[in-house]
Amino acid sequence: MSEILFECDQTGLKILRPSVNLDTVRDGRGAILTWVPEEPIVEFNLLNFRPSMVRGMHYHNHFVEYSLCVDGEGMFVYRIDKDDPSSEKSLHISKGFCIRTPKEVVHTIYSIGELSIIAMLTKQWDQSQPPIIQVGEVPKPNKV
Repeated sequence: MSEILFECDQTGLKILRPSVNLDTVRDGRGAILTWVPEEPIVEFNLLNFRPSMVRGMHYHNHFVEYSLCVDGEGMFVYRIDKDDPSSEKSLHISKGFCIRTPKEVVHTIYSIGELSIIAMLTKQWDQSQPPIIQVGEVPKPNKV
């Protein structure tokens, strides 16, 4: 299991620290970073976010979601109390951040510029009914 960089006691949300094989850095070819999830991953998805866009506050009641930022930067926003918008907290994320979001934790990601995330799920999206529960209104795109 991966080392935990940050853990929210109230929600169980975690930022995982990767391990690194230093030989892959020393040999000049780059690095191999490794995250080991607590649960088996059964599906993964590439999410692309446009600048200043958000998918809306939501939660999943059928699976744990791991979010690995692979490019760009953004703000991961979550709630301590899923029914209380004033309990929102935020984490700045950028390439290499991996966040474990437990079931029923309200969250979203705001992009700062282009942003790409790999979302890894502990249950298949299409086998989860419903796979996502929106909290409040989903933001509409701004027309330019």
